[in-house]
Amino acid sequence: MSSSASRNSPRHVAVASLVGTAIEFYDYYIYAAAAVLVFNTQFFPKGDPSAAMLLSLSTLALAFLARPIGSALFGHFGDRIGRKRTLVASLLTMGLSTVAIGLLPSYEQIGLAAPLLLCLFRIGQGIGLGGEWGGAALVATENAPPGQRGWFGSFPQLGAPIGLFMANGVFFLVTWLIGADAMVAWGWRIPFVLSIVLVGVGLYVRLTLHESQVFQDVEKAGRTEQAPVSAVFRQHGGRVLQGTLIMTTTYVLFYLMTAFVQVYSKSPVGTSAAGHATGLGIPANTFTGILLAGAVVFGVFCLVAGKLADRFGRRHWLMAVTAAIMVFGLLMPQFLSHGTPASVLAFILVGMALMGCTFGPMAALLPELFPTEVRYSGASMAYNLASIVGASLPTLVAIDLNRSYGLWGVGLYLAGNGVVTMTALVTSRETARVDLAGVR
Repeated sequence: MSSSASRNSPRHVAVASLVGTAIEFYDYYIYAAAAVLVFNTQFFPKGDPSAAMLLSLSTLALAFLARPIGSALFGHFGDRIGRKRTLVASLLTMGLSTVAIGLLPSYEQIGLAAPLLLCLFRIGQGIGLGGEWGGAALVATENAPPGQRGWFGSFPQLGAPIGLFMANGVFFLVTWLIGADAMVAWGWRIPFVLSIVLVGVGLYVRLTLHESQVFQDVEKAGRTEQAPVSAVFRQHGGRVLQGTLIMTTTYVLFYLMTAFVQVYSKSPVGTSAAGHATGLGIPANTFTGILLAGAVVFGVFCLVAGKLADRFGRRHWLMAVTAAIMVFGLLMPQFLSHGTPASVLAFILVGMALMGCTFGPMAALLPELFPTEVRYSGASMAYNLASIVGASLPTLVAIDLNRSYGLWGVGLYLAGNGVVTMTALVTSRETARVDLAGVR
């Protein structure tokens, strides 16, 4: 056994898991914001604005498709050589890809090479985040005091709202300082290049971590897997599927709120051929302010949910939250059909509260499904396969559903995904009290 001197303090664990995911999600969200605001004019032909917007939004999906690759790559090394070094590599992959996007010449400067390189660096972001989350979740849960894995697991989850707040806050501040025109022309690059500073902070914090005790015990016992990704699918494929479906609605909810509602709110007032509203005409900075408020609510409820999931158990807590998300989806037209900033704010605040309630316990629940020797691979795969199902296409699907069926169609899409997640939860077992070292 390792000496107590090599153990991580609870405070260090919380900070290290939070800081890294905050940086990773900051990088991720500034891309989403830029894809909506400027990439359609910077990296694609300007002849057809609608086509350019769709192409810009479609690049969002590339990272989700790349995330399972990151899960497999970093999961392999995380289960073979340890969590710490793998987390450093994933952070560098994500951060350098983000800075490269900020330095990328436009379509007018280098032609077709611009969107191709944009796609390449977007894939780099996806690979980095695919390996990041699982490692951060394991650092938090494998080092948590007894009975507090939900609470400590909420800290890497807190990185998501903090990253969302930082990303939108930087966009808001830069736009306010230099104006909307300059923001579109060149100012959008500032948040991407600033990422290098945050990466330096994250590296410093993570390099001072010690390896988790449960992994050290597995390593000393010679139980590490030579091919952990293969082993997790061969021996625990049902748990990967279960975790994927449990996580799916969380992704659908989040990307409907931050991507679809953003496009819907900022688009000019108009109607589709089927007679449904396609935009609210809300100014970009107004919606950014709404998202900032939503990010605060998201963070608060991540922490609240971590505590409550420890008290009531993951399964019952998430079943109740999923039911609430389904009702929320059916009420979507009641919020957004009014077309006012106040109604959009109400929708975002309620949705982000629900998002925190479902997202907060996931960093505890998904690792608890898998044995230590394949935990990095298993938790990462479940989390990131859910991103393909629940986050890669919902924005485009929701835009099409809204044009054809209105907001009712979008709300039913969210509720339908809730049925899938509820089924997975009903058939799952409670994991809050399991001993991580004894999971088989």
